Formats: sequence, C-alpha cells, structure tokens
Amino acid sequence: MLDRKEQLRREYVARINRVMDYIGANLDGDLSLARLAREASFSPFHFHRVFRAMVGETIGDFIRRLRIEKAAMLLANYPARAVTGIALDCGFSGSAAFARAFRERFGMSASAWRRSKAGKPDRKHGKAERNGRKDLNPPGRYTAPVSDATERSNTMVMKVEVRKLPELHVAYVRNIGPYNTIGKAFGRLCEWAGPRGLLDSPDAMMLGIYHDDPEVTETDKLRSDACVTLPPGTEVEGDVGAMKVPGGLFAVGHCEIRPDQFGEAWNYLMGEWMPGSGYEPDDRLCYEVYLNDHATHPEGKFILDICEPVRPMR
Repeated sequence: MLDRKEQLRREYVARINRVMDYIGANLDGDLSLARLAREASFSPFHFHRVFRAMVGETIGDFIRRLRIEKAAMLLANYPARAVTGIALDCGFSGSAAFARAFRERFGMSASAWRRSKAGKPDRKHGKAERNGRKDLNPPGRYTAPVSDATERSNTMVMKVEVRKLPELHVAYVRNIGPYNTIGKAFGRLCEWAGPRGLLDSPDAMMLGIYHDDPEVTETDKLRSDACVTLPPGTEVEGDVGAMKVPGGLFAVGHCEIRPDQFGEAWNYLMGEWMPGSGYEPDDRLCYEVYLNDHATHPEGKFILDICEPVRPMR
C-alpha cells in the first residue's frame, strides 16, 4: 500500500505528463498558460511553479525547445519543405523570429543545418543508441526468428513490410533521460499492469515510444514512454497515464537482434531501406513493439517490430 505522499507525487507526475503530451501535439496551437494549466488541473498561479520544479525548465523554455527541436528534425528529414512553412508549423510567428531562435540554439542558419544533414540516415527518432538496451526487459511472447524474404545488414536480419496499423490505446510510464534507461519505466509499468492482468492477455502489446532525437535534444531531457495496450474502458491512475498512438501507414521492420544492435536496426530501416522504398517518414509517433522476453531467448536477443510512420514520396 502506497503512502499518501507517494500517491500525491504520482498524481503530479501524471498531470505534468498530460501537459507535455498536449504541448507536443499542439506546437502551433493554443499554448497559453491558462490553457496548459487547465490541462494539468492546476491554477495558472501555481502551475508554472510546479512545472519548473518537476521538469527543470520553465514552461516557456520547454515550449521553445520543443518547437526548435521539431523544426530541426523536419529540416533534416524533409528537404523539399520550405523553411518558412516548417517555422509556421512549429508555432513560430514568422521566418525572422524562427531564424533568430534557430541560430541561437544551433549556432547556424536553418539552411546550413539542412545542408549539414543532407545524405545522412534519418535520425529523428534517436533509436540508434550506442549503449544498447540491456536493461530493457518488457514481458512478451516468444516468436520464431525471421528467415525468408529478408533484407540483410551485416549480421542483422530484417524483414520490412509496409502496411496499415490500427490506432492503439495504451497506458504509459514516462522516462526522462538517456533512452537506455527506459527499463526503469517498464519496471514501474509492469508493477502497475501485472496485478490487473493486463500482461496476460494474448492481445497485449508492449511498446517503447521515443519522442526526441538525441542528436538535437540534450541527453537528460530525452523523453521515452514504456507502454502496454489497454482494453476498452480500462482506467489509469497516478503516474501511469493513457494516450492514443495514431494508426495509419507504417514501415514495419521485423528483426531479431542483440541488445547492442538497436542502432544498427534503425539505421538500416531509415538509411538503407527507406531511400529506395518510394516512401518518406511521416510526422506521427514511431515505436518499437517487443515480441519476447530477451532473457528467455537462447541467445539473449530481442525480437521486435520497428514501426515507422510513412507516406508515399511527394
């Protein structure tokens, strides 16, 4: 049984996570203090103090950072899109304000940034972590290794298909910090989901969502979510939040990899398969679906689907 203090702390975490999610989905919308305070169920007077104390940034700094980081990602991944259009889509009032903010953050113009990224594999997700995912241990169901109709990258084997995926309703626990520490969030998620029988359902899916690009966002500010799909009507509580993961057209890369091959897997999908596919990345949430418990795999490998939203090249 949790004490009252821990219950209250988890409720605060849930409210701040809701605000982060709202900001990320509405960078060009109403992000006034009053609107965000309503989202968090706090008074405007207290909200900005609570946010700064828990997140380590003022609400204004957080919004500006997400806007400029999203713009940097779009510049690198969509070379045909106009710089001014990207600035407006990310909530900047105009090209002059965007140019000043971009140069202040990255020390170069938006055009120079785009040129510096030309020809490099798509890195908007930051899944290519050098340190691997040894602490990631979501429960799952063992599936057979991939074999036929595969694409090969060195020692890794991946099968890629483009297909429509449904919208997912998930419970999540957020991790702030290096992506290879998301195991802590999975531990908390399983602590909540296990007693409720959510991990035993044959339809349950365990997901990892990685929101930021570690080449753009500072390591201690990276946001990742440990997720499990929810049956309709399931209530969440405390620091366990709920959100919808948009469906649509995805490139799904199925692979069986060692803990140190996550980077190789993402780099293959985005840097080798994507350029010749006739598709380009779409600006929706991407995620990993974990299909086994790597601790039970005879070689300690992860079996997973990498799900990258795509659209036909324009």
